[in-house]
Amino acid sequence: MDIQLEKKKGIRKKHLPYIAGSIIFAILLGWIIFGDHTATLKIDARAISIGTARQDLFNDFVRVDGQVQPITVVMLSPEEGGIVQEKVVEEGAQVRQGDIIIRLSNSALDLQILTAEAEMAEKQNFLRNTQVTMEQDRLNNMNERLQLELETTRKQRAFNQQTRLYNENLIPREDYLQAREDYELAIQKHSLITERLRQDSIYRTIQIDVMEDNLDNMRRNVLLIRQRKDNLDIRSRISGELGRLDIVLGQNVSPGQTIGQINDLSDYKIEALIDEHYIDRVRTGLNATFERQGGNFELAVRKIYPEVRDGKFRTDFIFTGERPDNIRSGQTYYINLQLGQPSQSIIIPKGTFFQSTGGNWIFVLDPDGRKATRRHIRIGRQNPHHYEVLEGLNDGEQVIISGYESYKDNQVLILE
Repeated sequence: MDIQLEKKKGIRKKHLPYIAGSIIFAILLGWIIFGDHTATLKIDARAISIGTARQDLFNDFVRVDGQVQPITVVMLSPEEGGIVQEKVVEEGAQVRQGDIIIRLSNSALDLQILTAEAEMAEKQNFLRNTQVTMEQDRLNNMNERLQLELETTRKQRAFNQQTRLYNENLIPREDYLQAREDYELAIQKHSLITERLRQDSIYRTIQIDVMEDNLDNMRRNVLLIRQRKDNLDIRSRISGELGRLDIVLGQNVSPGQTIGQINDLSDYKIEALIDEHYIDRVRTGLNATFERQGGNFELAVRKIYPEVRDGKFRTDFIFTGERPDNIRSGQTYYINLQLGQPSQSIIIPKGTFFQSTGGNWIFVLDPDGRKATRRHIRIGRQNPHHYEVLEGLNDGEQVIISGYESYKDNQVLILE
């Protein structure tokens, strides 16, 4: 007879692996669902720079390097070309307006002057000869006119006599007709010679006027050529300092060639190159300052040049107050250009983090200073010392302002 065995209740040994697997799976599932997967990096707290965000007055300015230049520079360019014969003044000398700086020679111009003068003399002689000839013709014409008037008077007198005799039937009709025809012919000749003399007078007047105009033009031409010779002496157009002179004796100088400059030292300006990032904000009249000899000196933007080269544009500043003592061309001043009025803002110190983030995010420290979390921010204006934070930070929060190159895509930094 078979005996029925009772089944054992509870967890048996063979069930343990399944139970352990279920527990591990549950733990993994919970970690996946509820765990913190933020990329974290441990860093050395001594290797970073920390700045504090604070509510303060943001001074909107940019610092630029400027060089002192004369207020006006006049270039030396000869109007006439020639060979350098003499350097009357050396570089660095003080000159007055009209002083001769360089003397040139030009043999071709000398020959041109002689040719023009000879042509003018020939033209003058021709005009005089023509005037003499015309005067002789005028006198001959007047004599011819007088003779004709005399002949007309005689013909008239003869005709009148013949008319009286014919009326008294003392002469034949043919004699009367001949006398009348001779008188009428004399009158016609007189009219013709009078008209010819009038036309000759008009022609002579026009011809002489034309010749005199040509002669005047030649005189002016000779005068201009002589003035060109005067231009061989290159003179200073202003009073100032001869800054540079790029010529040597015997050099052939072309017209319009720049050979030097005169510096007007009655005042100075400062030339500065400014990053094109500020080109839309810089305008004429903006104020600027710089420190020198323990004092502050005030400037104003005088001119903005439109061309941008190598990411910078040129700007001229002029003094609006006192000038520093012993100011010299070529000196460098560090200028603070005021771009706008100071205003209350959240500001943070400038740092190299900006190169990695573009000002779009920053690592913000927890209150205990042991952890820093990445946070989105928005940066507005900047000056040489601070960034203006438009959103993302509160007064008193601490941020990492050193470079982020080694942090890659980490969201949290653990400071050790």
